[in-house]
Amino acid sequence: MEIHYLETLDWGILALYFVILFAIGIWASSTRRKGSSLFLAGNSLSWPTIGFSMWGTNVGPSMLIASASAGFTTGIVSGNFAWYAFVFIFLLTFVFAPRYLGAKVITLPEFMGKRFGQSTRNILAWYTIVTILISWLALTLFAGGILIKQVFDIPMWQSAVILLLISAFFTILGGLKAVAYTNVFQMLLLIFVSLTLTIVGLNKIGGVSALYNTVPHEYWNLFLPNDNPDFPWLPILLGYPVMGVWFWCTDQSMVQPVLAAKNLQQGQLGANFTGWLKILDAPLYILPGIICLALYPSLQNPDEAYMTMVTSLFPSGMVGLVLAVLTAALVSTIGSALNALSTVFTMDIYVKRINPTASQSRIIKMGRFVTVAGAIISILITIAIDSIKGLNLFNVFQSVLGFIAPPMAAVFLLGVFWKRTTTRAANMALTIGTVFSLTIGILYLWVLPSKIYDFWPHFMMLSFLIFVVIVMTMVIVSYLDNSKTVSTLDFGTIAKPTKLVMALWGALIVVMIGLYIFFNGHS
Repeated sequence: MEIHYLETLDWGILALYFVILFAIGIWASSTRRKGSSLFLAGNSLSWPTIGFSMWGTNVGPSMLIASASAGFTTGIVSGNFAWYAFVFIFLLTFVFAPRYLGAKVITLPEFMGKRFGQSTRNILAWYTIVTILISWLALTLFAGGILIKQVFDIPMWQSAVILLLISAFFTILGGLKAVAYTNVFQMLLLIFVSLTLTIVGLNKIGGVSALYNTVPHEYWNLFLPNDNPDFPWLPILLGYPVMGVWFWCTDQSMVQPVLAAKNLQQGQLGANFTGWLKILDAPLYILPGIICLALYPSLQNPDEAYMTMVTSLFPSGMVGLVLAVLTAALVSTIGSALNALSTVFTMDIYVKRINPTASQSRIIKMGRFVTVAGAIISILITIAIDSIKGLNLFNVFQSVLGFIAPPMAAVFLLGVFWKRTTTRAANMALTIGTVFSLTIGILYLWVLPSKIYDFWPHFMMLSFLIFVVIVMTMVIVSYLDNSKTVSTLDFGTIAKPTKLVMALWGALIVVMIGLYIFFNGHS
């Protein structure tokens, strides 16, 4: 997409969007109680804000552009990344959220510190910081940088700086509350724009049945044969849960809105709402790619599917709105990540290790300083990623997550479900297990790349196998370890989920099973 696509009306809409966004940020920060926590929004979030915030953190432009690209090349199968998630959001709702909120923790390293001791908390705090810097900030900035570079024709580092300045403004000004409220506005806008794109595209092609008959019929299957090189069903079935548990249940950026809930019921309803919103991922982000194949089958680069649809089908003004929305998705993800980074460093390292007697104002100042420092470091990492040539970044992004996830998923699952797990086992998984997992990842991606060497299993199967090895090692170490692990975790009395929570989850499970049955009968 070149700069000439933006006309005067587009620029006007882009400017208006930013004015509204800043007004919401300033309003949210002015309603934050003086001296209340910058990190958990004063525990004031209700279910719609939690749901939109979690979904907003999850939906970056890399996902929008990559989902349309996946729709163009393989159909609805990549919808598994969105729809299979409901199982792990369910796990967050009924297993993890009651324990996190019952233990009254601000960060997940703090939770694991109460379970396994200070050494585990320290390791996990640094682990979380590095993960946020690489997987949340740098890769998101890179994807956004590509987009802004296409539109405004400016270098990658300048794109990254612009995006970070906007995102850091909200995080520094109003903490999680400003991030959460701007997320709601941005997600509503995102639904409107993507839904309009899908409807206009369907209308141009002649309706749903015309689309169904134009593209290959296997494009409508959620499970593809096991010999499919991109999306074989067994690795998805076994490998996605490892990423799903890490991403939805143990990742600070994703779980933080639930930790900030007014109470457990609001947190559980918010997580349920995220589950319903995830259904929209397929029609809003994957379907435009399938429609693009039907309308423009000669398109050379599938990564351009989303913007091709926008520039071909939308009038002047709407293009500006789409750019506003894509920027919104970026600001939303980066804002949430900066807030999570600042929370973990300030509460788990600064307050716990450096200055335990820090006042609330001192803690807030440190949080703001860390936000700025994290922003600068992530720009440097983004520039480093920009120097890597010839990589399909969406696949690398998915596989990088597949290699980050196994140690965290293993430690949290065993830490919560198996009382016998010892500190030594947890620390070994987080240190040696991480080195093991990342070494295999580096071999798979760069040293002996899977494109050249065909002895590798699918990266999701690889993620599952690494997870199994780490879990088995933790079990053996725990049995052989004579030292006693004293857990100081106190959940209080874990309340039973309310009838409303149970009813809404029952409805969501029925709908999800129905969708999986419906999208598997096409040959």
